[in-house]
Amino acid sequence: MHPSSELRGTKSRRLENRKIVLGVTGSIAAVECVRLTREFIRNGAEVFPVMSPSATRIIHPDALWFASGNRPVTELTGGVEHVALCGKIPDRADLLLIAPCTSNTLSKIVCGIDDTPVTTFAATALGSGIPVMVAPAMHESMYSSPVVMQNIERARALGVHFVLPRIEENKAKMAGMEEVVPAVLRLIGRGDLRGKRVLVVAGATREPIDDVRCITNFSTGRTGTELALAAWTRGAEVELWYGASPEAPPPLFTIRRFDTLESLNSLVAHSELAFDLVIVPAAISDYTVEKASGKLASERAMVIELRPAPKVLATLRRRFKGVLVGFKAECGVTDEELERRAREMMEVSDANFAVANDVSRVREESTEVLIIPRQGPAIKFSGSKGEAADAILNEVVKAL
Repeated sequence: MHPSSELRGTKSRRLENRKIVLGVTGSIAAVECVRLTREFIRNGAEVFPVMSPSATRIIHPDALWFASGNRPVTELTGGVEHVALCGKIPDRADLLLIAPCTSNTLSKIVCGIDDTPVTTFAATALGSGIPVMVAPAMHESMYSSPVVMQNIERARALGVHFVLPRIEENKAKMAGMEEVVPAVLRLIGRGDLRGKRVLVVAGATREPIDDVRCITNFSTGRTGTELALAAWTRGAEVELWYGASPEAPPPLFTIRRFDTLESLNSLVAHSELAFDLVIVPAAISDYTVEKASGKLASERAMVIELRPAPKVLATLRRRFKGVLVGFKAECGVTDEELERRAREMMEVSDANFAVANDVSRVREESTEVLIIPRQGPAIKFSGSKGEAADAILNEVVKAL
């Protein structure tokens, strides 16, 4: 067994049983392909590298052999490698991803020129109906060329999918793993949320005490962003309402920001809420305070009155009739007590599902949750927050 196999599925199973042909061309961004290959493997995929002659001058084929466990195709032989992986045959690849893709390779693809292993694989994949995705990388002046812009549109007309570059330092740099991997997941993943609109409300609120201080909590917003990402990769159109948490959400979907409970309630009141599914893992304050103007003096003791805040979940339910998923956090309770309190929350808010956890069992990269439907037994899950997001959606999607 090649050592790369030890990594397979360690992050998720979203690409389990998927074969990805990774076409590498002569951009300096080829140096990122070892990390990209390993990330696909961690999500369950098997990766088959294919390299243009120019790519082998930037990264040695042995590096991709090491990363993938499969010897890279650097020339076509009597093994007809392009047909064996991308032809009209059983057990063929699920995707041809060309990353990085140079201006030269893009131009050859749209003109039907196949004079390198990568362009021959592209012609074969397009002819057999295998999805083709391209992540361009080149100098900005090349990327801005009218010819390149036309070729991108011509490639799209052929059915090619793009993960567009980021423009910085006078370069069109290949999109990072945080964009390429989700784009691949969305294209060849399970797709069971295609055609659905999903709202995720995530992050913490901050209730101001004065113009300097506030009451907040330790929420990172990570569970919410993982849920939004999981729904997006499964094909949904996702909107993320994101609070005052330190982690920045990925720029893959529509993001609307809130800070205080008042600003969140304003979003609820003034939004159309035309969604099929609303998931609310946000750490929303249970209390509000009367804000003082200026900065309160710190030389003396003070008493702050905490007033119970209206529950956003119940407010959402009054305006939203689709599937609603609420979260219930407790600390230091048994599973039985955790489930009981979560079911009480579900009844009060008329939610369809509750996801409950004991925060004392949550770690930076892992969590433990109870997934509780209105009818039927609770399901206990332990694992990474990304895996927990998939476990939650696996149950919720049955109700859509």
